[in-house]
Amino acid sequence: MYDLIVKGGTVVDPSQNLHGISDVAIEDGKIAKIAVDIPAEEAKRVVEVKGKVVTPGLIDIHTHVYSGVTDNGVDPDIGGVRAGVTTLVDAGSSGCDTFWGFPAHIIPNAATEIICFLHICRTGLATNPDIFSPESINLDKTIQTIKDSNGVITGVKARMVSPALEIMGMEMPKMAKRAAVEAGVPLMVHIGDTLKRYDANVIRELLPILDKGDIVTHYFTGNPGGVLDSNGKLVPEAKEAHDRGVWLDTAHGRMNFTFDVAQKVLDQGVLPHCISTDLTVPGRQITVHSMTEMMTRFLAMGFTFDQVVTMSTENPAKAVAVDDRLGTLAIGKQADLSVLEIKDGDWMVYDILGDGKKSDKAVIPVMAIKKGEIYEAGWGPRPWGWEPDSA
Repeated sequence: MYDLIVKGGTVVDPSQNLHGISDVAIEDGKIAKIAVDIPAEEAKRVVEVKGKVVTPGLIDIHTHVYSGVTDNGVDPDIGGVRAGVTTLVDAGSSGCDTFWGFPAHIIPNAATEIICFLHICRTGLATNPDIFSPESINLDKTIQTIKDSNGVITGVKARMVSPALEIMGMEMPKMAKRAAVEAGVPLMVHIGDTLKRYDANVIRELLPILDKGDIVTHYFTGNPGGVLDSNGKLVPEAKEAHDRGVWLDTAHGRMNFTFDVAQKVLDQGVLPHCISTDLTVPGRQITVHSMTEMMTRFLAMGFTFDQVVTMSTENPAKAVAVDDRLGTLAIGKQADLSVLEIKDGDWMVYDILGDGKKSDKAVIPVMAIKKGEIYEAGWGPRPWGWEPDSA
């Protein structure tokens, strides 16, 4: 007897080349069967999702969910299961001095799975600016905190921004890379100096230190230090990084995603691997408030739905090394599913400059299923012509 059958939806799982109407049976928190018309009497519970799309659970690879500790931290379930997203990666909200609140207070109280990248700055994002002197980094304690986290920390985060770069230059990301190597985890690097003070050519020094499995986030940033040179050409180091297996993530956030940069990068043929929100409290109010809104942006840019699903499930799972259990609906894997609606209409999505793109389809979250447990979802994209006071 199955615990649950998710019945009648269009199953889209590019990791298995699935795109068609099927039922998904779940038992003991794992995928048990995918087939057409699994008898309802074979399950304790049946959820009808006819007309909806069923994908592997969405993974947002760049968020900030240290709620109550940092001033930008979102309640993880608001950005997670209640937004149709089953797994969130917190991208450096905590550092070695502040991390332990995550396993003590945040993770046990969230239905959404949280994976942590540890900021190279000791205090993470509890301070702004984060790095304001060389003493902001304790390399040995950072490495030890990762090792002591019992797998909760799966990467290191560094931000290529002022004043950290003015104080430490390339020594800062090199220290972060050393911490990642010695702890046996990847490095995620924020590119684009939001204060617009540091030499834009820093990207050409940064990318060569990244290895296969490391992550560049804010791939479509228009800020200095992004992947385009002053002539709008992709720096050669970006393609070289892509070709040797560095993951490219497009995290939106409040200041790091423009359609103009995106189009120039796409025209030069080096496509991103992952979609993410860079979810924050102020960001939800003014720029991006859901993973499905990000998916809609990429539909508006001409990506297929299957491509968008891959960039929201399979690829991020591989990038944070959880593809042994997440990012797919393969039999025996963790029963993480997102149920979505593809809604026709006149939609408008915006970048951080307020430039808009129209889309005739939007991705709307309906529910998240996490280890077989059901969570109703909301927070779809903003319809064209309607700007809520808060989102």
